[in-house]
Amino acid sequence: MTARISNFVRAPERTQGPDNGAECPVHGRYTEVSVEQFDGGKLSTGCPACHFAGLRTSPEGSEQHRQALQVEQQRRLNTLLIGSGITPRFRDAMFQSYQTGDTVPMVQVLVRCRDFAEKFPEHYEAGRSLLLVGNVGTGKTHLGSAIAQHVIREHGAQAVITSAAQIIRAAKGAMARTAQYTERDVIEELVGFDLLVIDEVGAQGGTEYERGLLHEVIDQRYQQVLPTVLISNLPAEAGGDQHGELTLQDFIGERALDRLRQGGRAVRFTWGSARRGVSA
Repeated sequence: MTARISNFVRAPERTQGPDNGAECPVHGRYTEVSVEQFDGGKLSTGCPACHFAGLRTSPEGSEQHRQALQVEQQRRLNTLLIGSGITPRFRDAMFQSYQTGDTVPMVQVLVRCRDFAEKFPEHYEAGRSLLLVGNVGTGKTHLGSAIAQHVIREHGAQAVITSAAQIIRAAKGAMARTAQYTERDVIEELVGFDLLVIDEVGAQGGTEYERGLLHEVIDQRYQQVLPTVLISNLPAEAGGDQHGELTLQDFIGERALDRLRQGGRAVRFTWGSARRGVSA
């Protein structure tokens, strides 16, 4: 059976050249493979027979078994981080690198986002979502990436960050005659992640099809009691001084917005652009 194509998760790149032969003192010649690392570097896998022996045949508690388990854990972590969709620009986006200065609202936002990430098992069980909404350049993507990275590193969960536009492109790509996946495959994959972070909601066209698609993704995750983080430069809904302006509700629908709010939290970024104060 052909493996289903992923539109949002990629595996680490593995490279081997014609001169990548290596020598193991125990198992002899083997082909050295370099694996892409989340930090931008590459790491050689070493002798596969040694790793297999340490993992499968060495006594539990032995140094060989402990080292093999450590390597396996590091590989899994690297796979989750590379598959998360966190771009090179935001791979250093952590809570500690979000600079708030003396701005009280920024401190409060940081505390709420960090709390969501640190208590993720609790939020996961409750299917509790998070809305990050507000002005351009206030660090919403930075904190969305920090949440995803913390959830992966500290809780071993699968967290994926993608844009609303990418979701829509993937779904529309299923309509091509040569497509090897369906729109249903796209939705099922998005619903399968432990945490889904949808960025740049409101930057797309806002057609009925797009609104329906995003609603279905959010609704299906809600039905499966899975948390979603949604990021937008738009207000969730029109306020007293925003009559007639576009809102988040215009792009995902009233019901989807209600799904996110039910038991969830809204974090508002109310200050002006702070790109100079955010290191990412």
